[in-house]
Amino acid sequence: MDPIERIAAEIVAREGGFVDDPDDPGGATKHGVTLGTLRRLGRDLDGDGAVTVEDLRRLSPAEATRIFIEHYFRRPRLDRLPSALQPSVFDMQVNAGAMAVRLLQRLLVRLGLPVTVDGMVGPQTAAAATRAERLAGATLLADAYGIVRRNYYYALADRNPRLRKFARRRDGGKGGWILRAEAYVSARFRLTDAAHAERVRAWG
Repeated sequence: MDPIERIAAEIVAREGGFVDDPDDPGGATKHGVTLGTLRRLGRDLDGDGAVTVEDLRRLSPAEATRIFIEHYFRRPRLDRLPSALQPSVFDMQVNAGAMAVRLLQRLLVRLGLPVTVDGMVGPQTAAAATRAERLAGATLLADAYGIVRRNYYYALADRNPRLRKFARRRDGGKGGWILRAEAYVSARFRLTDAAHAERVRAWG
């Protein structure tokens, strides 16, 4: 299987089936695909002339995989990025749209590389990411991006108490957002349970 197809299939598997959590900013989803995305793409799967939740319920894992590859990897031109960055940025693109690339661009700026933070992988961003990989090494750059993702999720939950359940489980452990970010981070940079508990202590 092509590496990008494998990553997309893993995202679909991790996202699971139909979910309609009122606290999820993305609204109803199936396999990680939102109803908004289906409407934007005009995917009327039941042929009734409108794209509704019923179409979302009909979405297959294979179709979700195709959507992710075409609209969340190829069209945003994530293939221009160093291969070590592609899995995590792709996963974040599915989860947060153009914010995935903005986070990378902000990281590159902090590394002293001239990049416009616009959420698009153009020649400037691609060249800066390649240079960052040469300077820091592929693994360390991927780790740095994963940590930036983790911090972004924590910050979202800091600002909005309704989102905290996505960063912290009911038993206090790491929530889905944090585990998702750390799936692309080397073990030595993953927070211990104690460090996570300290990070979210102020949430009560």
